[in-house]
Amino acid sequence: MNEQPNSPYLEAVAAYAFRGPARYHVPGHKGGAGADPGVRKAIGVDALVADVPQDVHGIDLGVSPSPYELAERLAADASGAERTWFLTNGSTQGNHALCLALAPLGAHVVVQRNAHASIVDGLILSGGIPTFVAPEYDEHLGMAHCVTPTALAEALRATPDARAAFITSPTYYGMAADIAGCAEVAHAAGVPLVVDQAWGPHLGFHEQFPPSALAQGADAILTSTHKIAGSLTQSAMLHVGHGGRIDVRAVTRTVRLVRSTSPSSLLMASLDGARRQLALHGEQILHETLRAIRVARAKLDTIEGIEVVDAALVGRYGVAAHDPMRLVVDVRRTGRTGYEVADALRRAYDVHPELATQATVVFIVGLGEPVAALERLAGDIEETVKRIGRPGDVAAISRPVSSLYNEMAVSPRDAFLGESEVVVAEAAVGRVSCESIAGYPPGIPALLPGERITAELVAYLREVVASGGRLHGASDPAFDTVTVLRER
Repeated sequence: MNEQPNSPYLEAVAAYAFRGPARYHVPGHKGGAGADPGVRKAIGVDALVADVPQDVHGIDLGVSPSPYELAERLAADASGAERTWFLTNGSTQGNHALCLALAPLGAHVVVQRNAHASIVDGLILSGGIPTFVAPEYDEHLGMAHCVTPTALAEALRATPDARAAFITSPTYYGMAADIAGCAEVAHAAGVPLVVDQAWGPHLGFHEQFPPSALAQGADAILTSTHKIAGSLTQSAMLHVGHGGRIDVRAVTRTVRLVRSTSPSSLLMASLDGARRQLALHGEQILHETLRAIRVARAKLDTIEGIEVVDAALVGRYGVAAHDPMRLVVDVRRTGRTGYEVADALRRAYDVHPELATQATVVFIVGLGEPVAALERLAGDIEETVKRIGRPGDVAAISRPVSSLYNEMAVSPRDAFLGESEVVVAEAAVGRVSCESIAGYPPGIPALLPGERITAELVAYLREVVASGGRLHGASDPAFDTVTVLRER
């Protein structure tokens, strides 16, 4: 299609919203008149006026193809996909839909062990049974990186009846896997390759970034457009490629199953606009953003005690390429943890990083980030390190590598829905977990439903809590207790 300058859904919503129609349908705020004054002031009357329901004539009804259908077609064309779906519950919704479509009850799939928690949640919903493939692990930084084609091939050989393979690229830290090699391995085994590309909605729009996974042979990808590419929070896209290995009709059914019957027009319109901006101006905007990143990097490289985690890792730990839209700063030589540096930045400069770990602080760069802003960030980091730094190094919290090979004693669905009990964490060693527990962000589970709990894992999670980390999904955030499957 050669209509990328258009944004049919966004334009249709705006045309209806601002012509002053008589609104005798939901939502009850009626374009803002019935909204709380504080809400009107906080988000603006225009946003409330554009908050319209599904199945409005001229937007979803009355013409074929509808503006919404045209918008998804344009997104597919811009992404090189056969079919694209707009998602209003983030990439989480897409992972749930793909698990339901590709990993039905009792079906086996291969899943990257440091996949996002939503994939495991999807398997709980679908009843699929995972065989986990471990990523390469960097004990120096306490950081999991990428799955290699060799490791994926071994996992597929160990799971000859696998229906699909799920991997993640790029990682939270901007490291991209050898997707072409993984796709070749998956296809040789007769299964589609699904790539959680949530952190790479901008990939494929500039040659200095890693290519999109679809362009490298993946059969389906998730892109969290809101993370970097300019749409509203909670909006994302699911793309299925042209290879024919994934049944588009099946995915359409499961996307509908996990989608609200009242999807937000604001989220979907923002996706339409974000797609248009990427398709028309993404290359130039990314070019300008790279210039700003280079200025910040030059400054960061002069700061004593910190080191930027970047493309130097390419060729190691399964890393095939690097996405520079993350500034990952290793702060251990400042004598302070990432948690302490992040807290000092917030208190002194109102700077809010995306993520802090024991060893690093992660800053997400958005489209069109100005040079002055990133230069100021580097200066704030420098002043913070000067003020709170102290002699000595901080050790990373290194996850036990054995935890990447935990025993899956029962399926995630059976563990999550099974009869459970709460026990003291130390008494849970040897028991089967009913919980999915992850340090968050990035939402990568250290413990999954159905896995057997080890002493090393209990010690690791306790250390995360003690250092200031947050356990997402834990019924007891302090991890004094844990929910386990009741023994018979």
